[in-house]
Amino acid sequence: MSIVQLTAAKAHLNITDDADDALIQTKINAAEAHVEKLLGFALASGFTGSAGVPDDVKEAILQLTGHFYENREASFVGISAEEIPFGVWQLIAPYREYVF
Repeated sequence: MSIVQLTAAKAHLNITDDADDALIQTKINAAEAHVEKLLGFALASGFTGSAGVPDDVKEAILQLTGHFYENREASFVGISAEEIPFGVWQLIAPYREYVF
């Protein structure tokens, strides 16, 4: 079960139709998997179930979902490539488990 629901992601993306629902769900899944790797633990088990996931972590997932949805390719032609500063790391950093 996803931490971020499809309806929340669609609201975040300002999408009202159902044409891209399957695509958006794959972007949610990818964003959640990426955040789990950055945190070092599974979201549902690291917090007290999906309801216990903090809002800032959910916001990070929504931001990544939006980024993955809008930028579907890894490279652009004719555009200067730069890192996109959108704060995902800053949102999840307080919850990260550091292992040495």
